[in-house]
Amino acid sequence: MAISTPLCNFGWKAPDFELNDTLGVRQTLDTLRAPRGLLLMFICNHCPYVQAIIDRICRDALEVQAMGFGVAAIMSNDTDAYPDDSLANMQRVARAMNFSFPYLYDPTQNVARDYGAVCTPDFFAFNQDLELQYRGRLDSSGRAPAAPDARRELVDAMRQIAASGRGPAEQVASMGCSIKWRV
Repeated sequence: MAISTPLCNFGWKAPDFELNDTLGVRQTLDTLRAPRGLLLMFICNHCPYVQAIIDRICRDALEVQAMGFGVAAIMSNDTDAYPDDSLANMQRVARAMNFSFPYLYDPTQNVARDYGAVCTPDFFAFNQDLELQYRGRLDSSGRAPAAPDARRELVDAMRQIAASGRGPAEQVASMGCSIKWRV
């Protein structure tokens, strides 16, 4: 069942965290942020929504990083119930896709809770003051292949944040599989 993200709560401050990435490096907001801000993406390995756009996520992450933003992905699913999302499989996916960004493991699911993440993918774009400015979708194609003229909504929002510190007033919620919470 597909779930949509809430609308952007402009100005909401990014909660700090400490998580290990797939290389075993401890990451925090300070280690991840860059001069223009930070893009955090809640993703996982098994979600068909993420699988359908992972190539575009990788492409767009490079462009966003070139704009002066830090980029990281966080995986918060219950890996006992969803072994495809295990740390070993996260490492495999990060290598196979040649991620240009850290892929962080949230085993307690506390970071997902602190951010109010609801689905994969769930994008959180913060300005240089780590204030939320975008919580929308990657683009309009969803799980379908992107049309050649598909507007790159996340990249466009990041350009606007880079230029003005503010995200677009009009945002379309991301849609994906629910976070797989431990019970």
